Amino acid sequence: MKTIGKSKLRVHLLFWILYYILEVYLDFYWSRYQFPDVNWPIRLQNTLMLELGYLFIKVPLAYSLLYVYENGHFKSFFKYILYILIVISAVFAHRFFAHYIMYPYIYGVVETQDGKELSGYINGLVAFNSFMDLIFMVGLVFGVEITRQKNVLKQQLSQLKSEKLDQELTMLKAQINPHFLFNTLNNIYGMAMKKADETPDAILQLSKVMRYNIYEAAEKSISIEKDVENIKDFIQIQKIRHRDLRVNFREKIDDPSQEISPLILIQFVENAFKHGVSESLGASFINISIQLEKGILVYSVENSKEERSHEDSTQIGLKNIRRQLELLYPKHSLIVQDTTDRYSVQLMIDFHDTFRI
Repeated sequence: MKTIGKSKLRVHLLFWILYYILEVYLDFYWSRYQFPDVNWPIRLQNTLMLELGYLFIKVPLAYSLLYVYENGHFKSFFKYILYILIVISAVFAHRFFAHYIMYPYIYGVVETQDGKELSGYINGLVAFNSFMDLIFMVGLVFGVEITRQKNVLKQQLSQLKSEKLDQELTMLKAQINPHFLFNTLNNIYGMAMKKADETPDAILQLSKVMRYNIYEAAEKSISIEKDVENIKDFIQIQKIRHRDLRVNFREKIDDPSQEISPLILIQFVENAFKHGVSESLGASFINISIQLEKGILVYSVENSKEERSHEDSTQIGLKNIRRQLELLYPKHSLIVQDTTDRYSVQLMIDFHDTFRI
């Protein structure tokens, strides 16, 4: 609220400074014809004093009307009555200042209209001119304030949207992390039951993966180099358990510092091991290809599988990843192919069009 208040003060202060400069320029230009015998420094001084005096009428008028407009306690009929009374009071104050102060004390002359004394008709015409001058100023103030309020509302909605998406992404990551770690621990548990010699190495690899999941993955984004390194650590854990597994890993990255949301890419590899290799009775394979060139990522994971389908068991994870991709990377495509003997996904992300949270 304090930030909004300061922003409003700055906007309105700037408005009144610019408005004052504009009015001084216009009246100074007009004074050349009204007082041709007065030298310009005196005319400028008179104009500065004149417009400063008018501000003491216009500023209270503008903010009185704004107060009534924004106050929800006033009924509509009562608001209109207040509008009329405030404007009439301002017109009288405007005329009083011009007739009794400006002309006799600032200009040192009697007020006339086109060289004529102010009769009833001319008085009415001059009062109408004052009314139009005040209404023009009020319109400007209302336009500035309404525009400012719309911009503030737009910023607040954008912030709320960002916070909502941030919370949703945090929740989605929280769904992935326990699922991923649980499956990995199950793999090491199976090795420990067999008293495999590679168990300590697998635990060491798991510690690196857990460190990544607990600390690195908590960030909104991370370099793709670190994300790929985490995938390689995960693969090493799985290769210790699946000795007959063939893993083909191809990597071509022209910008290792390119940032990506953590835990998106590894989810497809984890599914390939869990629902492909772990369920295969014979020799199995996983082909992984990751290519990043000029901000375009092409990532594919293909694995062998038995004829029985594991579609239901991967739906939750796949929906989770799809939702993250929709939120973070508007320009992406995800193609999933599921045949009788293999399962493959191909992901394309255009990092040039990324939603920043």
